[in-house]
Amino acid sequence: MNESHLILGIGELLWDMLPNAAQLGGAPANYAVMASQLGNHAVILSRIGRDDLGRDSVFRLNSLPVDTSFLQVDSAHQTGRVSVEFHDNQPSYTIHQPAAWDYLELSDEWVKLAERANAICFGSLAQRNPIARQTIQTLVAQTQAQCLRVFDVNLRPPFYSSEVIQESLKQATVIKMNDAELPLVIALLGLPADESQDHLLIGARRLLHEFSTLQMVAVTCGAQGSLLVTRNDSDRNSGIPIKVADTIGAGDAFTAALTHHLLLGANLSTTNLAGNLWGGWVASQSGAMPVLSDQVRTEITGNIAMHATNSSLF
Repeated sequence: MNESHLILGIGELLWDMLPNAAQLGGAPANYAVMASQLGNHAVILSRIGRDDLGRDSVFRLNSLPVDTSFLQVDSAHQTGRVSVEFHDNQPSYTIHQPAAWDYLELSDEWVKLAERANAICFGSLAQRNPIARQTIQTLVAQTQAQCLRVFDVNLRPPFYSSEVIQESLKQATVIKMNDAELPLVIALLGLPADESQDHLLIGARRLLHEFSTLQMVAVTCGAQGSLLVTRNDSDRNSGIPIKVADTIGAGDAFTAALTHHLLLGANLSTTNLAGNLWGGWVASQSGAMPVLSDQVRTEITGNIAMHATNSSLF
């Protein structure tokens, strides 16, 4: 379980302006930090302003085992900010624009990284600006055929469109979204809706049928766990009971753990459990990038390894 892979998170790096504090975040950055804490060489591909928040971003990230050496600095636009409010422990967001990450540039250094990457994660929010969208889609296209291309749906009104969803799915091998987003994605694509009890499974299979490159659909369901669906199998995890501090970054940790275990060749059940354990751990902490202690790492990886050993017996 110690094999290291090159994993890229491309898109927004921003500050979540919480009611009582500011926390560094952005889905691709959260993802890269968690992937690095799981033992991979994870790189954040984003853009910050030449301002105090930009300098604070680098200072904060330098305390974590993530590669920030490919961050771009923008003299014309500010580091991204998001105002966050909570209702029943669930966050709502006001995403300010423009931001430096709206202007990602396709550099030779980024292309060389993409050509070597084992996995790349990209989202829908970072594609709200045509400049960043072109950079992201071009960079994903530069990856090798065996690269795991993870499309992390994060529908933040009004920053999404059917065009972005469709073009991203044409390149993705894995799509991850939550249970509220899946019906919206189905509707945006003009696919038939389903309101039965199995609507998540049916919707996932419709996406797999519609997009030939897609190999897995991952649907997170908050405290109710998650569903993983491939072309030949599916697995439902009922979730891990935790005491929630806040849910910011939990989905990104799930995606990072999913990526990590897919690259290691873990079975579907083990991969799903790992996503829930690591996502649950982040939700039990404050902020999207909590520092992982050796004790917690040993405990969670031990639980996953035990499950993997037991599930391989049947």
